[in-house]
Amino acid sequence: MKDRQSDLCSKYIKIFIVVSCYWIVSIATVFVNKSLLSSQSVNLEAPLFITWFQCVVSFTICFTLSKTGGIPGIFNFPIGTPWSKDIVGKVIPLSIMFTLMIATNNLCLKYVGVSFYYIGRSLTTVFNVIFSWILLRQVTSHRCVLCCGFIIFGFYLGVDQEHLLGSFSLIGTIYGVVGSLMLSLYSIYTKKILPIVNQEVWLLSYYNNAYSIILFLPLIVLNGEVDVLLNYNNFNSTYFWIQMVIGGFCGFAIGYVTSMQIKVTSPLTHNISGTAKACAQTVIATQWYNESKNCLWWTSNIIVLASSALYARFKQVEMEKNSRKLIPEEEKSLM
Repeated sequence: MKDRQSDLCSKYIKIFIVVSCYWIVSIATVFVNKSLLSSQSVNLEAPLFITWFQCVVSFTICFTLSKTGGIPGIFNFPIGTPWSKDIVGKVIPLSIMFTLMIATNNLCLKYVGVSFYYIGRSLTTVFNVIFSWILLRQVTSHRCVLCCGFIIFGFYLGVDQEHLLGSFSLIGTIYGVVGSLMLSLYSIYTKKILPIVNQEVWLLSYYNNAYSIILFLPLIVLNGEVDVLLNYNNFNSTYFWIQMVIGGFCGFAIGYVTSMQIKVTSPLTHNISGTAKACAQTVIATQWYNESKNCLWWTSNIIVLASSALYARFKQVEMEKNSRKLIPEEEKSLM
């Protein structure tokens, strides 16, 4: 009995440490990216270049881990190369979505405040329902659709209040909506691509970052960032490169701690943890930047956060219910 209690205690401690790491890394990543994209200390009007550099750092880490086989005693990095013709042809469509997703996410963060960032990107759940029906013909329950309706209402209320407070950015909100759309498509298509890489999330991350390094180059040119980079004066600044490298490590770390949280808990717990983290992130941001928000603004956040949490819970209950359905006698005999 004592051994069992000791194992249970160790399990809870591990879960607490992993969830805490997820919260710390995720919140730190948002603030670091906001500093890189908008602060006067960096003052580089090239958000896509900054995002590209983060992909370079993530790719370098993945490449190193692929050569060493991972970190001894922590995890093994799967074997694979992104330069196989067969892999490139199958994964590149997903990598295009991945590139557009992280580009629009950072562009959204550049133009909106951290406190409004979650609201600006809150429509991912709604797009998941829409695209699941269009692409996969999956029907969503009425209560989940109702949750989506409340999310849309919360988004509208948040945008309205942000406009009244004078801090609303139309371009930033548009980037947030597009980022939500791309994240939804990326999540759906990831399910189709994972079997190609033997269900290895790390391998898929390795490939995505490798291809994104190339895919970002024409986007940087089209966004007019080449002239900005040629005229930038802080490339010889050690402080600038330290910030850039930290941003790259944060981008890599968020992928690792997210996978770890799902592994030691469950997808439902991960969604609830992410929702609670977004709430804490919003509160921290309003205090950090000395922002004053009215009651309706906070109400919009509560509506979006509560509706997203309820949606995750309803989907989990439906999945558990479907898994408990009796297997027909014909299938039992086959099994």
